[in-house]
Amino acid sequence: MVRHSFAFALVILGTFAALSDLSAAELVAKVISIEEGDRLTIRHSGRTETIYIKDIDCPQLTQPYGKQAKRVTTAFVANRDVIIRGLAADKQKRLSAEVVLHDGRSLGRELLKEGLAWWKRSPAADQRLELLEELARAGGKGLWSDPKPIPPWEWKQQAKVRR
Repeated sequence: MVRHSFAFALVILGTFAALSDLSAAELVAKVISIEEGDRLTIRHSGRTETIYIKDIDCPQLTQPYGKQAKRVTTAFVANRDVIIRGLAADKQKRLSAEVVLHDGRSLGRELLKEGLAWWKRSPAADQRLELLEELARAGGKGLWSDPKPIPPWEWKQQAKVRR
């Protein structure tokens, strides 16, 4: 009898451990503000955090298409619950995650499809996003309608030089 109770307790503990791993990888949060197309402030578990959308980089607000990227992000998620998947600190120590809409679509993918973001090329990035950027580029969508769009990381460098 003790053996069965012990085995049952182990099964229950294992189930709770698996569930806690799932909740650590995915959580529901409310978007309370949008700072830029790829930067949001969310509230979850009584905490407020600013996060970046993983694997993409939207134009800065002062760049062409920066305000449009923010408007599109706002239309998708402002004051709505979203699923935050894989929340982690990036190499700049900023929090980043995949942001999943109520219908299961990825916000980052939607911004890439609309031509309102660059795919961040890195070994850890979702390589499938490259195709979405290429399709937007080929279709001349959003920032790709400009013959020589300036990526935000170059824009920031140029802004430092101008100061």
